[in-house]
Amino acid sequence: MKFKTILLMLALFALACPIFAQTGAPAAAPASSVNWIALTAGFAMAIASGLCALGQGRAVGSAVEGMARNPGATKAIQAAMILGLAFIESLALFTLVIIFVKVV
Repeated sequence: MKFKTILLMLALFALACPIFAQTGAPAAAPASSVNWIALTAGFAMAIASGLCALGQGRAVGSAVEGMARNPGATKAIQAAMILGLAFIESLALFTLVIIFVKVV
């Protein structure tokens, strides 16, 4: 029990360290600087969306082919396809969330 208490105290001290970090005024950026974060965020979203589209196309194509070969397994294949499409689409949504966190 004593070991758990000590471990908890050490974890709390380690997590509290950033609270005491000193923050200064941000440095003034030159007027002609490029916002690289926004630029790379756009490329990241384009790449993520393109790869999601390719993955979803392959998943749906394979599912339709599987349903055509075995019509008795249509319900199981369709359920697995929808679950897979949700996981594939989550890549684009996670990328969008990261972009909003970093840019805004």
